[in-house]
Amino acid sequence: MIKKCISMLVVGLSLLVGCSSAEHAEAEMAATRTTMVTTGDLELLGHATKAFAWHPDMFAVHASDEVDSQAVIKHMKAAIAQAMQAKGYHLASAHESPSVLVGFGVALESEMSDKEILKRAGLVAGLSTEGVDKEYEKGSVLVALFSPYSPMPVWRVLAQGFTDLNNSPELREQRFERLLSAMLKPVPAI
Repeated sequence: MIKKCISMLVVGLSLLVGCSSAEHAEAEMAATRTTMVTTGDLELLGHATKAFAWHPDMFAVHASDEVDSQAVIKHMKAAIAQAMQAKGYHLASAHESPSVLVGFGVALESEMSDKEILKRAGLVAGLSTEGVDKEYEKGSVLVALFSPYSPMPVWRVLAQGFTDLNNSPELREQRFERLLSAMLKPVPAI
């Protein structure tokens, strides 16, 4: 009888621990969700596109004061350049005319709502924060490609995911690089 009670207690505790772990794993999975939306036509860039340059005005970071905006811009440029170079593009030199301009923006939900993103970027990925722990904050990343001859982007991609500002900078940068590579996947290799 005592053995039966002890074994039932052990089984009950195992189930309780399993539920607790499953809930934590579910919250962690929710925090790694990413949604993306694109618009535009990459064919408008032409097949002779080989060199890219940074858009003169479109690079913005909307985040709290604890985020180093200049460091984010520097890392965005490095990650986008890495993704573009992997596809065969190169950063235009001073004497070269680029055939595509790249602009970008980054925003944390605490600084810019989905409604404001839709108003400014014309896109919203609509990532839900339902079931996500408060230690994570929703972030949005926009990359836009422009023809040097037009003020309007020919193609845009907006991704939303969750960031843990308590993670190490190295871990955040690695995740960011993977995200930008995925965002730029539709850009044809040359």
